[in-house]
Amino acid sequence: MRHSRRSSILIATALLAGCGFHLQGRVVLPASLAAVRIEAIDPQSEFVHDLRAALLASGTHLDDEGDAGDVAVLHITEDTNSDKVLSVSIRNIPTDYRLTYTVKLSVSHGAKELMPTEMHELSREYTFDETTMLAKQRERDTLVAALAAELADVTMRRLATL
Repeated sequence: MRHSRRSSILIATALLAGCGFHLQGRVVLPASLAAVRIEAIDPQSEFVHDLRAALLASGTHLDDEGDAGDVAVLHITEDTNSDKVLSVSIRNIPTDYRLTYTVKLSVSHGAKELMPTEMHELSREYTFDETTMLAKQRERDTLVAALAAELADVTMRRLATL
C-alpha cells in the first residue's frame, strides 16, 4: 500500500512537470536587472505597484535614487485604463463596456537600450446596470486591478527574455 501511494505521487508529479505546469511567483531575471529603478508617469498606479512586488519577489533590488550607470532603468511612459461603450439600452443608457489597460515601457542600462519601447494592452468586457451603480463601480475597480496584475506578469516574462 505504501509503495503504491508513493508511485502515485511520483506519477502525478511527473505528469504535472510534463504538461508545462509551473508554480506562480518568482521569475528569473538576467544579471543586468539585478538592480532596477522604475521611472513612471504614475508611480502609484496598480501596474507599478504589482510590478514592484514582482521585481522584489524575483530578487531584484529596487533603487529609487541610484546612478543611471549602476542600475537598469525601467521607463513607464504610458499607464492608462479606459472604457469604451459597447452597447446601449433602448433608453440610450450604456449597458456594456470594454475596459482596456495599456502600458508602454522600455528598459535601459546606462547608455545601452536593453528593450526598446513596447506597448502592452489587455481588455475585458463588463456589463453596467445603473440600479447597482456602486457594485458595478467596485467590479470595474476589481477588473482594473486584475488587468494591472496580468500586465505586470506579462512584463516580468518579457524582462526575463532580455
